[in-house]
Amino acid sequence: MSTAPGTCPASEPPSGHASEPTSEAPPGPGSDSSPESAPELFTWEFASDPYPAYAWLRERAPVHRTTLPSGVEAWLVTRYADARQALADQRLSKNPAHHDESPHAKGKTGIPGERKAELMTHLLNIDPPDHTRLRRLVSKAFTPRRVAEFAPRVQELTDRLIDSFVEKGSADLIHEFAFPLPIYAICDLLGVPEEDQDDFRDWAGMMIRHGGGPRGGVARSVKKMRGYLAELIHRKREEPGDDLISGLIKASDHGEHLTENEAAAMAFILLFAGFETTVNLIGNGMYQLLRHPGQRERLQDSIAAGETGLLETGIEELLRYDGPVEMATWRYATESLVIGGQEVPAGDPVLVVLAAADRDPERFDGPDTLDLARRDNQHLGYGHGIHYCLGAPLARLEGQTALATLLTRLPDLRLAADPAELRWRGGLIMRGLRTLPVEFTPSVRLF
Repeated sequence: MSTAPGTCPASEPPSGHASEPTSEAPPGPGSDSSPESAPELFTWEFASDPYPAYAWLRERAPVHRTTLPSGVEAWLVTRYADARQALADQRLSKNPAHHDESPHAKGKTGIPGERKAELMTHLLNIDPPDHTRLRRLVSKAFTPRRVAEFAPRVQELTDRLIDSFVEKGSADLIHEFAFPLPIYAICDLLGVPEEDQDDFRDWAGMMIRHGGGPRGGVARSVKKMRGYLAELIHRKREEPGDDLISGLIKASDHGEHLTENEAAAMAFILLFAGFETTVNLIGNGMYQLLRHPGQRERLQDSIAAGETGLLETGIEELLRYDGPVEMATWRYATESLVIGGQEVPAGDPVLVVLAAADRDPERFDGPDTLDLARRDNQHLGYGHGIHYCLGAPLARLEGQTALATLLTRLPDLRLAADPAELRWRGGLIMRGLRTLPVEFTPSVRLF
């Protein structure tokens, strides 16, 4: 579970090819170009490398109104200082009820299928005081102790997955490693029985495709997952265990408990938020290490020496440089407000572009340089304010374990494709590779 409210994934409905951005409001302060000269957003070329376009927006239109591929109009916030303000501004609600949506836009924000499946009452969609109550209850079940105790299981899963391909000399690190690892990890943490975990893998696979599967497949997968979680919660009430769902059921505060709908919604979002972000953290992170051999070799030497400092700072730098969450999840202006000198009307959606803010030269020295030893690195990959990522400790654990074990067990790991040929998954909130083919010297399994 590598993210939580503020940066947790809430996938845009399948978009196909992106639409031309529009600029119905004037560009932000400092703009010296007409809207027509703005870079084209949300194309396949943009998905491969969005950073030049984001640099243009930061410089010339830092709070930019555009039409998203789904047809929804929203504001993109791209500068670091403005992003921090917006992430913490309680006038920007997480509740979709505040969206002044047109009939065309209805149902096109948030996670496809969650409304029909009654999964809206989770931390991504609510504000204080309900958010405060639910987060406090969930925090009681999701403790640092639980994460620390989970470390051996994450290592076991990591080694088992590498064992499945280590003798071949080649692999697709997304499908054979980065995707199954967080699925099995979060299923174990939630208390999903092993015999049911492949079903979760199938449902999660449909949800991550962003339009690559059959029409309506995401919503059907959400519905199946909701039905399963409701049944599992009922069983855990009768026979609780030492798992997160049992902890959610038992958690109380001044006599308050989660309702069954709240528990199902929370379990769903913890699972949904806990796998795609980690898939992308591992995939994007390893991809960037393979493309920066000097940094990769430095990290390998540090790990071989038994040091942890560079691995710890390195994960944070990979989150900043090419993180798994491109944009923070949806926010809606509850009143007219000003962000970065730009007036945002009440009811308008606002998307904070974490990928742009975390490369802002006003905040980071050499922002387009990957420096695993970077110390002054208060990136926004885990969010900011009351919606700061609840799952950040587990994200760090999974990311560090996965990358360190790959670099140790497969020391000559190398890309098996031209970077220009790699494709990135279409979507709005998340940023991740579809595949990551690699080659290495075959070796023996550990077990």
